[in-house]
Amino acid sequence: MGIVNVTPDSFSDGGKYDTTEKAVEHGLQLVAEGADILDIGGESTRPGATPVSLQDELARVVPVIEQLSKVAGVPLSIDTYKPEVMRAAIAAGADIVNDVRALQEPGALEIVAASRAGVCLMHMQGMPQNMQADPQYDDVVVEVNAFLKQRLAAAEAAGIGRERVVLDPGFGFGKKTEHNLQLLQQLDKTLAIGRPLLVGLSRKSVLGQITGGDVYVHLHASLAASVISAMKGARIVRVHDVKATVDALKVVAAVL
Repeated sequence: MGIVNVTPDSFSDGGKYDTTEKAVEHGLQLVAEGADILDIGGESTRPGATPVSLQDELARVVPVIEQLSKVAGVPLSIDTYKPEVMRAAIAAGADIVNDVRALQEPGALEIVAASRAGVCLMHMQGMPQNMQADPQYDDVVVEVNAFLKQRLAAAEAAGIGRERVVLDPGFGFGKKTEHNLQLLQQLDKTLAIGRPLLVGLSRKSVLGQITGGDVYVHLHASLAASVISAMKGARIVRVHDVKATVDALKVVAAVL
């Protein structure tokens, strides 16, 4: 899953693709590099990010989805927690809703249920504005998995077949370094819920905390995280550096 941030303030590439033309060009480049899915977002969810108005988010993502749906040739995902953006994005051609709030906003379950879109349900403790202040867990793996099971059940109860659902433990979303490492070490327990897993560790600050490197350039750490995730059973890795990750995962696939 290649990342297309149509934002001025995303943590690693904010402002680079903040026009429709730049974002579409970038998306097509990621497809050429081997991306199987494009994830389009109009609001940064980095720690401390400023919320974006509904109209601004719509203005950023809808034209990009409309254009890419005609030429990209791969499924498109809308990265949003706002039900109104989900509805507009699906109408514009999005195939997947990737929601950091796991369809908890009022109306979100119903909008996805009324569509044919797939959905990714992610765990987050708190909200982007405060999630990294001081996240606490008694047992992060047990608590994250319990939340994901509950949201999967809520989706099914709303009429979203479980075959449409992918789960995401939410690395870096209200988690300290040790929490992220525990979740990755025990990814098999999340896999045991019975749905494919999406892992997003690309350029996350936890990698910089481990390596001591610059958050903006730690390609090597991101590749290691993607390789480990795939070997532990993740079916989708959400990344910025598509070509390098595709090459690394070809080696994983050959070995496995």
